[in-house]
Amino acid sequence: MAELALPETRYARSGDVNIAYQVLEQLGDGERRDLLYVPGMVSHVEFFHELPGYTDFLRRLSCFARVTTFDKRGQGLSDRISGAPPLEVRMDDVRAVLDAVGVEQATVFGVSEGCAMSALFAATYPQRVTHLVLVSGFARFTSAPDYPHMWSYEQIAKSIPYWGSGVSIRIFGAAFAQDPANQKMWARGERLCVSPGGYRELLETNAQIDVRAILPQLAVPTLVLHRSQDKAVQAANGRYLAEHIPGAKYIEYEGVDHMPFHGNVEQLCADVEFFVTGTRRQDESLDRVLATVLFTDIVDSTTRLADVGDAAWRSLLDRYESGARKLVEQHRGRLVKTTGDGVLASFDGPARAIRCAQALRTLAGQTGVATRAGVHTGEIELRGEDVGGMAVHVAARVMAQAGANGIAVSRVVTDLVGGSGLNFAGAREVTLKGVPGNWQIFDVVD
Repeated sequence: MAELALPETRYARSGDVNIAYQVLEQLGDGERRDLLYVPGMVSHVEFFHELPGYTDFLRRLSCFARVTTFDKRGQGLSDRISGAPPLEVRMDDVRAVLDAVGVEQATVFGVSEGCAMSALFAATYPQRVTHLVLVSGFARFTSAPDYPHMWSYEQIAKSIPYWGSGVSIRIFGAAFAQDPANQKMWARGERLCVSPGGYRELLETNAQIDVRAILPQLAVPTLVLHRSQDKAVQAANGRYLAEHIPGAKYIEYEGVDHMPFHGNVEQLCADVEFFVTGTRRQDESLDRVLATVLFTDIVDSTTRLADVGDAAWRSLLDRYESGARKLVEQHRGRLVKTTGDGVLASFDGPARAIRCAQALRTLAGQTGVATRAGVHTGEIELRGEDVGGMAVHVAARVMAQAGANGIAVSRVVTDLVGGSGLNFAGAREVTLKGVPGNWQIFDVVD
């Protein structure tokens, strides 16, 4: 089984500036399409793969289109510049990336602040845009007497002293902001995307964004998507866009999520796919997803059962399973099932799966038993409430490589959690029973 590979970062030339971009090739044999993902105010094409759900989201879009992502000038892996460029200059980076990839026409998928740039590009170069998708967007960056839907600049500027601390997760990643580990990861992302001074310059420049005048001129098919309780950009902004773009279709979902790769991702992607292709993927095609699988079991459970007796053992298992269910939920995973003396759970992010395994180990110790765990990321099959597929079997075999109170992971996992603060040791190449090829296994080090 081949390891999962993240897309390679390349550079497009836009004037004197290098723009970092990545390309995910289209899956399947359907009609060849292209989709350009225009990020929000800040981005980092490599780090964003560490954010829960981001890679899965792009892979879902790649089911019907080749997906290109990029970092706008001055941030992420693109060239740092002096000052923050105006929207018109940044818009030309879109053209440069499309040219570098060799794309004549594409669906332009704008997110948050990227919606204004996407709309301006579609109005300027309509011949290069087949469809326009605007998610969590706005027409004006700050509020005005005739546009009360956004924050005032004074309110937004209050965030400047806190840039790099991760507190912005409370509005941009509200659904998983409760986990301190997520805020720490988010803080690192803020620092990687842009410096505090660069962030201040971005806000000052973005305060000038107002694309209301060009909305009636848009002549490409447009889909506007928004969450009803979006904490960063009120849904009224999405409604405004849809009302002022000729023929635009508007869909409003329940939820607080601002990023498209959080929340009801499958529904959102399915709606985008239908808008772009005119068809909806059959259910059986959607039953295979990328996920991180966690297996745990209790070490020497048969011996422990003989020591304590049936009644005490059942009581111990009940306490462990109840606590395990809560811990999996806290780490945004799904408890698929209990296995008699362990659990099987799936996660949309490998770092959270490992941290959940660590928490489960602590829980087991408090219950008086030792556990071992295995973590692997791969494609799984959804079978109602159950899961299957090779990735599940691999995770079980990886678990068998762990010692008492140990957590073993595959090389795929270590590659995906780089920079998360997790440490590994004990690298070894092994064969896994019933699984083809040789596999590199690592132990999690606390």
